[in-house]
Amino acid sequence: MQVTEPLLCGGYQIVQDTGLYRFTSDAVLLARFLRAKKGERVADFCAGGGIVGLHFFAENTGINGVTLFEMDERMCALAEKTVELNGLGDAFSVENMRVQDAPARYPEAFSLILCNPPYERQGDGFEKKTSAACRKELELTLDELCSSASRCLKFGGRFALSFRADRLAELISALRAHGLEPKKLQFVAGKRGKKPYLALVAAVKGGKSGLDVLPEAYNEK
Repeated sequence: MQVTEPLLCGGYQIVQDTGLYRFTSDAVLLARFLRAKKGERVADFCAGGGIVGLHFFAENTGINGVTLFEMDERMCALAEKTVELNGLGDAFSVENMRVQDAPARYPEAFSLILCNPPYERQGDGFEKKTSAACRKELELTLDELCSSASRCLKFGGRFALSFRADRLAELISALRAHGLEPKKLQFVAGKRGKKPYLALVAAVKGGKSGLDVLPEAYNEK
């Protein structure tokens, strides 16, 4: 069943389907991790219903367009309805394609790419291609993600994503293998005293070494 819910930011609303993958607080944390630069052209990889791109747009000014990339046709349809509902057709576009295919159409096109990717390792191969594909690396590997982000970014462009804290070493290795230097890091824990479960990372294409580690954030519910 499709439902329309308030974004609680900028007066916007978002369309979701109770039978499909629904966004979590991780997406909101990512959308608030960075601030936009003037004239920023933004991409949202693995966009789902468009929550990260929409929330980032709502909280920043001076953005020169947002492109949502999502491979699932049903999620794309939801994103398109959200764009139409909020009257954002001049600012947003929706691409129904795999992240791996984006560089062919958008080479070095963006100054910022945001991504809340499937960050769990592939399981036993029996997962259904519904919500599992949004959580597990069934359709997109970490290496493919970093490769596509690098090829779609302008030199000096930023790539920000959320990822499992216990896979941070893998993430940094993959980013650097594709010319993306980690520049900003923030761990997120469920509450004080608990181990972080999430890492928010921003990397710069062609950036120099030097990592700014922010104080830990808490996603207490």
